Amino acid sequence: MTVTYVIDGSRVTGLERFWEVIGEAVNGPGGYFGRNLDALADCLGGGMGTPDDGDFVFEWRDHALSARALGHQETARQQRRSLERAHPTNRPAMQERLDEALAGRGPTLFDLIVEILAQGATPGTLRLS
Repeated sequence: MTVTYVIDGSRVTGLERFWEVIGEAVNGPGGYFGRNLDALADCLGGGMGTPDDGDFVFEWRDHALSARALGHQETARQQRRSLERAHPTNRPAMQERLDEALAGRGPTLFDLIVEILAQGATPGTLRLS
C-alpha cells in the first residue's frame, strides 16, 4: 500500500519553515525529515518515518507558492549564511553561487529540493499539484 505524505506549500515561507512542514508531513507535529539537502536525501532512503519498502509518494500541494518562497531571494539568503561558515577553500565557489542567485540565475532551493524528492526512493515519488 502506497503512503502519501502531503506537503502544504501554502505553509512554506522559507527554508526553515520547509523543514518543519516536511517533518510534520512525514512524522507528525515536531517531526524531523532533514534540516539540510544532504539530510533530506538520506531520509528518503527510509528509517526516518517513511515506509521501509519505499512505497511512498510526496504530494506537494500549492507548490507554486513554495517555489516563490524558496526562489532566488531565499537561495541567496541561505548562500550568505553558508558562506559565513564556509572553509576558506570553498568560499570562491560558494560566492559564485551566491552571485548567481542574487542575479536571479541558477537553481533555486525549490529546484534542488524537487530534484532530491523526484529522485527519491522510487520513481514517481513526487507529485506537484
